[in-house]
Amino acid sequence: MTKIVWQQGELIEVTIADLNDTGEGVGRFDERVVFVPDTVPGDRAIVRLIHVKPKYAHGKLQQLLQPSPHRIRPSCIVADKCGGCQWQHINYDYQLIAKRNQVIQALERIGGFIQPPVDPVLAAPSALSYRNKATYPLSRSATGQVQAGYYQKGSHQLINLNQCPVQDTRLNPLLAEVKQDIQKQGWQIYDEQRHQGQIRHLGLRIGRRTGEMLLTLVVKDWNLAGIENQAQEWLKRYPQLVGVSLNQNRDRTNVIFGNETRCIAGVPYLQEKFAGLEFQVRPDTFFQIYTETAEALLQIIQSELNLQGHEVLVDAYCGIGTLTLPLAKQVRQVTGLEVQPAAVEQAILNAQHNEINNVTFQVGAVEKLLPKMGIIPEVVLLDPPRKGCDRAVIDTLLQTKPSRIVYLSCKVATLARDLKLLCQNGQYDITRVQPADFFPQTAHVEAAAFLVLSHLDKGAESFTKTLTGNL
Repeated sequence: MTKIVWQQGELIEVTIADLNDTGEGVGRFDERVVFVPDTVPGDRAIVRLIHVKPKYAHGKLQQLLQPSPHRIRPSCIVADKCGGCQWQHINYDYQLIAKRNQVIQALERIGGFIQPPVDPVLAAPSALSYRNKATYPLSRSATGQVQAGYYQKGSHQLINLNQCPVQDTRLNPLLAEVKQDIQKQGWQIYDEQRHQGQIRHLGLRIGRRTGEMLLTLVVKDWNLAGIENQAQEWLKRYPQLVGVSLNQNRDRTNVIFGNETRCIAGVPYLQEKFAGLEFQVRPDTFFQIYTETAEALLQIIQSELNLQGHEVLVDAYCGIGTLTLPLAKQVRQVTGLEVQPAAVEQAILNAQHNEINNVTFQVGAVEKLLPKMGIIPEVVLLDPPRKGCDRAVIDTLLQTKPSRIVYLSCKVATLARDLKLLCQNGQYDITRVQPADFFPQTAHVEAAAFLVLSHLDKGAESFTKTLTGNL
């Protein structure tokens, strides 16, 4: 019998046992780890080794010998090609189990916590048709047709879409038809290799509760002949479309939006209802992709905090006030901190529109603003970007000692890192971690961690005593 060699191109048989945080299946062969996209725990498969290292390799699924009981038929006809989703072949119940495991593993391996108190994942109301925003890169086919979609897995080849099963279905007509209008106008599609052309991305956004829509073209320059007439035509064709904008991005970058957005027709924002309040949401505003799950997580935060009306709260990384304003109705005073001036401008308008008067907003980096506030809030809400909190933010919290901290995270690795710093000297206890599914059909998971200031003189039952000895 020929011995299988651990080298590129070799075919091996693997049983998938786990999923990693990028959505790949994880198996073992000859005491080495193999990462295989498009697989599910329980799959037994023939895998071709693609990138080989001494202790691990990345492989490609060649043949499914025995499918996992968690494997299903994808809802999308291009799910095996499109890079927009990773998990359409996994049943939703198992997706939730995998996401909870992801949180637990990050807290154990990176944070050093033993048996962290992680709840079951807050499930999405629907695993499809949920995205309130989608931004599609554009290209031309070999025959010159305008295409919009997501890139093929592991490549820079665009998979053309006329509908997407995870975006709000009301956006599908725009996705299919706006490409044709761009074709008729003869506008040049941006070529990123040559840094030439005009239109880079098509952005669509909808208010899930109001149905109002925005259409945005990301362009290299403002000179798009005929855009005003075309924008008016779009407003007439789509009754729920309230605004058409251009966003300029002149840079040679993979960042989608540039710094300036101009409204061409209609209004520069849509109205959305969230947690009983009304918000203005612009094309480039950060607003949670899954409106209903975000609202459900907010309700858990409100229940866990059990605010009595006398508290002072700081909302760090507050954005347009999506969480700031609902919480402001339950406390004495709120201060929102945000680095983006445009977001703070919107937050102020949203507060005024909802007649909320006990909130103030400050523009600047949280790590610079927080140490200078001169107050010790009872509650601090942290909702940082994927990179997590700057060390200065953690240090300030350890010095000022707010009674409670709620840390919302969109990347569990940085959440685990920051919680380790907050808990390592026994200053804070983690009482609960609530994962939430904002992105069904993907490996992405968000989580809210609830921390309370420890009473060290009462001693021995602190959760932080379960930290491992490597802290």
